[in-house]
Amino acid sequence: MKKNLISVIILALLVVNIILTAIMMFSVTSASKKTASLVDNIATALNLELTAQTGGELETVVPMENIETYDISESMTIPLKNSEDGSSHFCLASIGFSINTKDKGYKTYGSDLSPQETMIKDKINSVFANYSLEEARGNEEAIKSEILAGVQQMFDSEFIFDVSFSSILYQ
Repeated sequence: MKKNLISVIILALLVVNIILTAIMMFSVTSASKKTASLVDNIATALNLELTAQTGGELETVVPMENIETYDISESMTIPLKNSEDGSSHFCLASIGFSINTKDKGYKTYGSDLSPQETMIKDKINSVFANYSLEEARGNEEAIKSEILAGVQQMFDSEFIFDVSFSSILYQ
C-alpha cells in the first residue's frame, strides 16, 4: 500500500510539474516575441543610418570611390532677408557639391559645372534670400536641403547628392 501511495504522489507531482512547465513556456514565449521585436527595431534603426533622408524619400549612401566634389570658384557674399528691426545682413559662404560619378546625370554634365555656375549661384542666392540672419543660423540643414532640391531640379538629375558649406560667416 505504501508503494501505491508513493506512486500516486509521484504521479501528482509529475502532473503539477507539467502544468508549471507549460505555464512557464507560455510566459517565456511572449517575452521572447517582445525581445525579437526589440531586436528588429534596433536592426531597422541601424539600417536607417546607412541611408540619408532628404525631402521625405530615402536616398542610398554613395561609396567614397564614386564621389567627386565641385566647389564654387569663389566665396559668395549673399544678402539675407531683412531682420525684424529692418537691418540688412549678409552671409559669406564657400559652397561645395558632392557628385555621384556613377549617376547617369554625371555622364551628361561631368564634374565641371563651371558653365552652369551662374545659374547655381542664382539658385543659392534665392534660397538664402528667404531667411533672415537668425533663421539662417538656426536652419543651415534646411538651407542645404533647399539648395540641393533646387539644383537637382535645375539639372533634372540627382547626380549632385549633397551640399556642403566649407565656411560660412554671418554679418
